[in-house]
Amino acid sequence: MLHKDYWNERWMENNTGWDIGQASPPLMEYLQQIPNRDIEILIPGSGSGYEAEQAYRMGFHRVHYNDIAPEAKIRFQKRVPDFPAEQIIMQDIFKLNGRYDLILEQTSFCAQPPERRNEYISKIHDLLNPNGKYAGVLFDVEFPGDGPPFGGNREEYARLFGKKFKILKMEKCYNSINPRQGKELFVILTPI
Repeated sequence: MLHKDYWNERWMENNTGWDIGQASPPLMEYLQQIPNRDIEILIPGSGSGYEAEQAYRMGFHRVHYNDIAPEAKIRFQKRVPDFPAEQIIMQDIFKLNGRYDLILEQTSFCAQPPERRNEYISKIHDLLNPNGKYAGVLFDVEFPGDGPPFGGNREEYARLFGKKFKILKMEKCYNSINPRQGKELFVILTPI
């Protein structure tokens, strides 16, 4: 299983291929469309926390950074010292409690081994308020090797998420960063 030590070691070795060096453009464009800046937001597997930082700067002051790698947190706090410490959650997503209006997906789902995907989806479902949303990007590509990342496709995601979520949007992402063009789906889901 991929645990805290595994992810921390990846950070220590700068083996962080998921880190794009900026906030994900699709997520930022989505956030710009949300008028209520008082919602509770969770970003699982926040890593460098670019999305948490930008959301906070946009006025979403109830955004929560979540990761399990201490080195990721250290780097985030060094870069964004004014981010509220009480909104940094260093806990495995599967052990998290609380309720959120929005869970932003960047690269947390693709870090889950396929055998844990149903468990991850159930946990996300449980963390959302009844009319909350799970939104973000999923890889629409199969990766060689044993992962992570673990890829997938629209049909697989629709089947997996469809058990617990109503799919509001699941389509090719038009504003991915160049290396991911044509390889991401933008999703917006709400619990059923």
